Amino acid sequence: MVEVMLRVLVVAAALVLVGCSSESESGSAETGASPPEHSTDDSLQDVQRYPDVIDVRVESSGGTYSFEVTVSSPYDTPERYADGWRVVGPDGTVYGEHTLAHDHANEQPFTRTQSGVDVPDDVDEVTIEGRDSEYGYGGSTMTVPLPDG
Repeated sequence: MVEVMLRVLVVAAALVLVGCSSESESGSAETGASPPEHSTDDSLQDVQRYPDVIDVRVESSGGTYSFEVTVSSPYDTPERYADGWRVVGPDGTVYGEHTLAHDHANEQPFTRTQSGVDVPDDVDEVTIEGRDSEYGYGGSTMTVPLPDG
């Protein structure tokens, strides 16, 4: 909550600087401030760069895992949307990737499942990372323990 409030203040300060700064000959003003990479505040949805993974459920079956992943991306449109997620081990190894073929603008947040993900026996937790069709991987992630199989 404090992080979101700080990001709102940064954006508000940037807007004030833009409004108070004089325009250059080309007609543009520069502030030096950059917008936050993502935010859950609806008023800032146009500056959110990445989807957020907000829930993950894991099941073990026959030596593989199924991941039920809930993603939030309030900026989703046909032009730009959350287009997938990946399952990553503690050492950075990618064990599975799930690709989404279209936006989920009318279904936020949304949940999809990926089955048959093979993870070595010595790995006891994984991190789920969301992907944006324009900016790639980023945003809030979730690290989850793997159930015994």
